[in-house]
Amino acid sequence: MASPSKITIATLQSHKRQGKKFGVLTCYDHTTARLMAESGVEVILVGDTYGEVCLGHASTLPVRLDHLLTITEAVRRGAPDAFLMGDMPYLTYQVSHEEAIRNAGRFMAEAGCDCVKLEVDRRLIKTVEALSAATIPVIAHLGLRPQSIHAHGGYRAQGKSAESALRLIEDAQMLEEAGVVGFLLEAVPNEVAKVIAENTTLPVIGCVAGPHCDGTVVVLHDMLGYAAGHPPRSVKRYADLHSILTGAFREYVNDLQTGQFPIEENGICMSDEEYDKLCAVMDERNIRRTGINAP
Repeated sequence: MASPSKITIATLQSHKRQGKKFGVLTCYDHTTARLMAESGVEVILVGDTYGEVCLGHASTLPVRLDHLLTITEAVRRGAPDAFLMGDMPYLTYQVSHEEAIRNAGRFMAEAGCDCVKLEVDRRLIKTVEALSAATIPVIAHLGLRPQSIHAHGGYRAQGKSAESALRLIEDAQMLEEAGVVGFLLEAVPNEVAKVIAENTTLPVIGCVAGPHCDGTVVVLHDMLGYAAGHPPRSVKRYADLHSILTGAFREYVNDLQTGQFPIEENGICMSDEEYDKLCAVMDERNIRRTGINAP
Protein backbone atom coordinates (compact mmCIF):
# COMPACT_ATOMS: atom_id res chain seq x y z
CA MET A 1 0.00 0.00 0.00
CA ALA A 2 1.30 3.47 -0.88
CA SER A 3 2.24 5.76 1.97
CA PRO A 4 -0.17 8.64 2.77
CA SER A 5 2.41 11.10 1.43
CA LYS A 6 2.97 9.26 -1.86
CA ILE A 7 2.50 11.54 -4.85
CA THR A 8 0.31 9.89 -7.50
CA ILE A 9 -1.31 10.99 -10.74
CA ALA A 10 -4.44 11.63 -8.65
CA THR A 11 -2.39 14.03 -6.51
CA LEU A 12 -1.32 15.98 -9.59
CA GLN A 13 -4.88 16.05 -10.93
CA SER A 14 -6.00 17.42 -7.56
CA HIS A 15 -3.28 20.09 -7.73
CA LYS A 16 -4.60 21.13 -11.13
CA ARG A 17 -8.18 21.45 -9.89
CA GLN A 18 -7.00 23.54 -6.96
CA GLY A 19 -4.73 25.70 -9.09
CA LYS A 20 -1.70 24.54 -7.12
CA LYS A 21 1.52 24.55 -9.15
CA PHE A 22 4.02 21.74 -8.68
CA GLY A 23 7.74 21.53 -9.31
CA VAL A 24 9.44 18.98 -11.53
CA LEU A 25 13.20 18.40 -11.73
CA THR A 26 15.39 15.98 -13.63
CA CYS A 27 17.54 13.73 -11.48
CA TYR A 28 20.17 11.08 -12.19
CA ASP A 29 21.37 9.70 -8.84
CA HIS A 30 20.22 8.51 -5.42
CA THR A 31 21.79 11.25 -3.28
CA THR A 32 20.35 14.13 -5.29
CA ALA A 33 16.95 12.43 -5.34
CA ARG A 34 17.02 12.21 -1.55
CA LEU A 35 17.80 15.93 -1.29
CA MET A 36 14.99 16.76 -3.70
CA ALA A 37 12.54 14.69 -1.67
CA GLU A 38 13.62 16.47 1.52
CA SER A 39 13.06 19.81 -0.23
CA GLY A 40 9.50 19.13 -1.33
CA VAL A 41 10.02 18.36 -5.01
CA GLU A 42 6.94 16.31 -5.85
CA VAL A 43 7.75 15.12 -9.37
CA ILE A 44 11.08 13.78 -10.62
CA LEU A 45 11.96 12.98 -14.21
CA VAL A 46 14.88 10.64 -14.87
CA GLY A 47 15.45 12.18 -18.25
CA ASP A 48 17.43 10.98 -21.21
CA THR A 49 19.15 14.36 -20.84
CA TYR A 50 21.49 12.22 -18.75
CA GLY A 51 23.24 11.46 -22.01
CA GLU A 52 24.11 15.13 -22.47
CA VAL A 53 24.71 16.51 -18.98
CA CYS A 54 26.37 13.45 -17.42
CA LEU A 55 27.82 11.43 -20.29
CA GLY A 56 28.86 14.31 -22.52
CA HIS A 57 26.99 13.30 -25.68
CA ALA A 58 25.89 15.99 -28.12
CA SER A 59 22.27 14.75 -27.96
CA THR A 60 20.04 12.35 -26.06
CA LEU A 61 20.05 9.78 -28.87
CA PRO A 62 22.90 7.51 -27.59
CA VAL A 63 21.27 6.83 -24.19
CA ARG A 64 20.72 3.10 -23.60
CA LEU A 65 17.71 1.55 -21.92
CA ASP A 66 19.56 -0.62 -19.38
CA HIS A 67 21.73 2.30 -18.31
CA LEU A 68 18.73 4.56 -17.74
CA LEU A 69 16.87 1.82 -15.86
CA THR A 70 19.78 1.46 -13.40
CA ILE A 71 19.79 5.20 -12.77
CA THR A 72 16.02 5.32 -12.36
CA GLU A 73 16.14 2.55 -9.75
CA ALA A 74 18.65 4.62 -7.78
CA VAL A 75 16.48 7.73 -7.96
CA ARG A 76 13.46 5.79 -6.73
CA ARG A 77 15.40 4.58 -3.70
CA GLY A 78 16.30 8.19 -2.93
CA ALA A 79 12.77 9.55 -3.35
CA PRO A 80 10.30 6.74 -2.63
CA ASP A 81 7.27 9.03 -2.37
CA ALA A 82 7.88 11.29 -5.37
CA PHE A 83 5.93 10.91 -8.60
CA LEU A 84 8.64 9.33 -10.74
CA MET A 85 8.70 9.58 -14.53
CA GLY A 86 10.91 7.29 -16.57
CA ASP A 87 12.06 8.71 -19.88
CA MET A 88 11.85 6.19 -22.73
CA PRO A 89 15.10 6.37 -24.74
CA TYR A 90 15.27 6.68 -28.49
CA LEU A 91 14.02 3.60 -30.40
CA THR A 92 12.74 1.82 -27.30
CA TYR A 93 9.09 2.46 -28.23
CA GLN A 94 9.01 3.42 -31.91
CA VAL A 95 9.78 0.03 -33.47
CA SER A 96 6.74 -2.02 -32.39
CA HIS A 97 3.96 -2.03 -29.84
CA GLU A 98 5.34 -5.21 -28.29
CA GLU A 99 8.77 -3.64 -27.74
CA ALA A 100 7.19 -0.48 -26.37
CA ILE A 101 5.16 -2.45 -23.82
CA ARG A 102 8.11 -4.62 -22.83
CA ASN A 103 10.50 -1.69 -22.38
CA ALA A 104 8.00 0.59 -20.67
CA GLY A 105 7.01 -2.28 -18.40
CA ARG A 106 10.61 -2.54 -17.22
CA PHE A 107 10.49 1.08 -16.05
CA MET A 108 7.38 0.28 -14.05
CA ALA A 109 8.34 -3.15 -12.67
CA GLU A 110 12.13 -2.85 -12.25
CA ALA A 111 12.62 0.85 -11.57
CA GLY A 112 9.40 1.57 -9.67
CA CYS A 113 8.19 4.38 -11.93
CA ASP A 114 4.75 5.93 -11.70
CA CYS A 115 4.63 6.54 -15.45
CA VAL A 116 6.76 6.68 -18.56
CA LYS A 117 7.34 9.70 -20.79
CA LEU A 118 7.28 9.33 -24.56
CA GLU A 119 8.12 11.91 -27.22
CA VAL A 120 5.06 11.50 -29.43
CA ASP A 121 2.61 13.09 -31.80
CA ARG A 122 -0.50 11.81 -33.59
CA ARG A 123 1.59 9.31 -35.57
CA LEU A 124 2.26 7.28 -32.39
CA ILE A 125 -1.30 7.22 -31.08
CA LYS A 126 -1.55 3.45 -31.56
CA THR A 127 1.56 3.00 -29.43
CA VAL A 128 0.02 5.11 -26.66
CA GLU A 129 -3.19 3.09 -26.90
CA ALA A 130 -1.23 -0.16 -26.62
CA LEU A 131 0.64 1.05 -23.53
CA SER A 132 -2.56 2.32 -21.92
CA ALA A 133 -4.26 -1.01 -22.60
CA ALA A 134 -1.29 -2.67 -20.87
CA THR A 135 -1.97 -0.47 -17.79
CA ILE A 136 1.20 1.58 -18.29
CA PRO A 137 0.56 5.31 -17.63
CA VAL A 138 2.00 7.60 -20.32
CA ILE A 139 3.00 11.25 -20.22
CA ALA A 140 2.98 12.63 -23.78
CA HIS A 141 5.95 14.88 -24.59
CA LEU A 142 4.89 17.39 -27.27
CA GLY A 143 6.49 20.40 -28.93
CA LEU A 144 10.25 20.31 -29.20
CA ARG A 145 11.19 16.64 -29.00
CA PRO A 146 14.96 16.25 -28.51
CA GLN A 147 14.93 12.72 -29.93
CA SER A 148 13.68 14.29 -33.18
CA ILE A 149 16.22 17.12 -33.43
CA HIS A 150 17.36 15.97 -36.87
CA ALA A 151 13.77 16.15 -38.11
CA HIS A 152 13.29 19.53 -36.38
CA GLY A 153 16.54 20.88 -37.79
CA GLY A 154 17.99 21.45 -34.33
CA TYR A 155 16.75 22.68 -30.95
CA ARG A 156 13.96 24.95 -32.19
CA ALA A 157 10.74 26.19 -30.62
CA GLN A 158 7.61 24.53 -32.01
CA GLY A 159 4.09 25.82 -32.65
CA LYS A 160 4.99 29.43 -33.44
CA SER A 161 2.79 29.62 -36.54
CA ALA A 162 -1.00 29.35 -36.39
CA GLU A 163 -0.90 26.16 -38.45
CA SER A 164 1.73 24.38 -36.33
CA ALA A 165 0.11 25.60 -33.11
CA LEU A 166 -3.24 24.14 -34.16
CA ARG A 167 -1.55 20.84 -34.97
CA LEU A 168 -0.04 20.71 -31.45
CA ILE A 169 -3.41 21.44 -29.88
CA GLU A 170 -5.06 18.74 -31.99
CA ASP A 171 -2.25 16.27 -31.13
CA ALA A 172 -2.90 16.88 -27.44
CA GLN A 173 -6.62 16.24 -27.85
CA MET A 174 -6.02 13.05 -29.82
CA LEU A 175 -3.46 11.75 -27.35
CA GLU A 176 -5.80 12.43 -24.44
CA GLU A 177 -8.43 10.32 -26.19
CA ALA A 178 -5.76 7.64 -26.64
CA GLY A 179 -5.32 7.42 -22.87
CA VAL A 180 -2.34 9.54 -21.76
CA VAL A 181 -2.37 10.67 -18.12
CA GLY A 182 -0.63 14.00 -18.69
CA PHE A 183 1.45 16.17 -20.98
CA LEU A 184 4.91 17.68 -21.10
CA LEU A 185 5.14 20.67 -23.45
CA GLU A 186 8.63 21.73 -24.45
CA ALA A 187 9.56 24.99 -26.16
CA VAL A 188 6.07 26.02 -27.24
CA PRO A 189 4.58 29.53 -27.13
CA ASN A 190 2.81 30.67 -23.96
CA GLU A 191 -0.44 30.96 -25.89
CA VAL A 192 -0.35 27.37 -27.11
CA ALA A 193 0.51 26.00 -23.66
CA LYS A 194 -2.37 28.00 -22.16
CA VAL A 195 -4.88 26.59 -24.65
CA ILE A 196 -3.76 23.01 -24.06
CA ALA A 197 -3.66 23.38 -20.25
CA GLU A 198 -7.11 24.99 -20.10
CA ASN A 199 -8.75 22.40 -22.34
CA THR A 200 -7.81 19.30 -20.37
CA THR A 201 -8.30 17.97 -16.87
CA LEU A 202 -4.91 16.25 -17.12
CA PRO A 203 -1.80 17.77 -15.53
CA VAL A 204 0.33 19.71 -18.00
CA ILE A 205 4.05 20.19 -17.35
CA GLY A 206 5.86 22.95 -19.18
CA CYS A 207 9.49 23.16 -20.21
CA VAL A 208 10.17 26.65 -21.56
CA ALA A 209 6.42 26.83 -22.12
CA GLY A 210 5.43 29.81 -19.99
CA PRO A 211 3.49 30.28 -16.76
CA HIS A 212 0.17 28.70 -17.70
CA CYS A 213 1.13 25.02 -17.25
CA ASP A 214 0.28 23.17 -14.04
CA GLY A 215 3.92 22.29 -13.36
CA THR A 216 7.31 23.21 -14.75
CA VAL A 217 10.28 20.95 -15.37
CA VAL A 218 13.86 22.18 -15.33
CA VAL A 219 16.99 20.18 -16.07
CA LEU A 220 18.96 19.91 -12.83
CA HIS A 221 22.24 21.04 -14.34
CA ASP A 222 20.59 24.12 -15.89
CA MET A 223 19.09 25.42 -12.65
CA LEU A 224 22.27 24.74 -10.68
CA GLY A 225 24.60 26.43 -13.16
CA TYR A 226 26.58 23.34 -14.09
CA ALA A 227 26.98 24.60 -17.67
CA ALA A 228 26.25 21.30 -19.41
CA GLY A 229 23.89 20.13 -22.15
CA HIS A 230 21.67 22.69 -23.89
CA PRO A 231 20.45 25.15 -21.22
CA PRO A 232 17.65 27.38 -22.54
CA ARG A 233 18.19 31.13 -22.30
CA SER A 234 15.05 31.59 -20.24
CA VAL A 235 15.94 29.17 -17.43
CA LYS A 236 16.28 30.71 -13.97
CA ARG A 237 19.57 29.78 -12.34
CA TYR A 238 19.21 29.09 -8.62
CA ALA A 239 22.87 28.43 -7.90
CA ASP A 240 26.27 28.78 -9.57
CA LEU A 241 27.81 25.39 -8.93
CA HIS A 242 30.26 25.90 -11.77
CA SER A 243 32.06 28.61 -9.78
CA ILE A 244 31.63 26.84 -6.45
CA LEU A 245 32.97 23.52 -7.67
CA THR A 246 35.86 24.85 -9.73
CA GLY A 247 36.85 26.98 -6.74
CA ALA A 248 36.78 23.95 -4.46
CA PHE A 249 38.79 21.85 -6.93
CA ARG A 250 41.45 24.56 -7.30
CA GLU A 251 41.74 24.92 -3.52
CA TYR A 252 42.14 21.15 -3.16
CA VAL A 253 44.92 21.00 -5.74
CA ASN A 254 46.67 23.98 -4.14
CA ASP A 255 46.49 22.39 -0.67
CA LEU A 256 48.10 19.22 -2.00
CA GLN A 257 50.85 21.08 -3.80
CA THR A 258 51.65 23.33 -0.81
CA GLY A 259 51.54 20.56 1.81
CA GLN A 260 48.44 21.89 3.60
CA PHE A 261 46.53 18.65 3.01
CA PRO A 262 46.81 15.92 4.09
CA ILE A 263 48.69 16.61 7.32
CA GLU A 264 50.31 14.09 9.67
CA GLU A 265 48.21 15.13 12.68
CA ASN A 266 45.05 13.93 10.95
CA GLY A 267 46.51 10.65 9.71
CA ILE A 268 46.35 7.15 11.18
CA CYS A 269 49.27 6.37 13.50
CA MET A 270 50.65 3.08 14.82
CA SER A 271 51.27 2.64 18.52
CA ASP A 272 54.92 3.11 19.55
CA GLU A 273 55.10 -0.58 20.48
CA GLU A 274 53.86 -1.81 17.10
CA TYR A 275 56.02 0.67 15.22
CA ASP A 276 59.09 -0.52 17.12
CA LYS A 277 58.28 -4.12 16.17
CA LEU A 278 57.91 -3.07 12.53
CA CYS A 279 61.22 -1.20 12.59
CA ALA A 280 62.99 -4.24 14.06
CA VAL A 281 61.71 -6.48 11.30
CA MET A 282 62.60 -3.92 8.64
CA ASP A 283 66.13 -3.64 10.02
CA GLU A 284 66.52 -7.43 9.94
CA ARG A 285 65.43 -7.46 6.28
CA ASN A 286 67.49 -4.41 5.33
CA ILE A 287 64.40 -2.42 4.39
CA ARG A 288 65.26 1.27 4.35
CA ARG A 289 63.15 3.41 6.68
CA THR A 290 62.81 7.12 7.34
CA GLY A 291 60.84 9.23 9.77
CA ILE A 292 60.21 8.48 13.44
CA ASN A 293 63.13 6.81 15.26
CA ALA A 294 65.02 6.36 11.99
CA PRO A 295 68.78 5.92 12.60
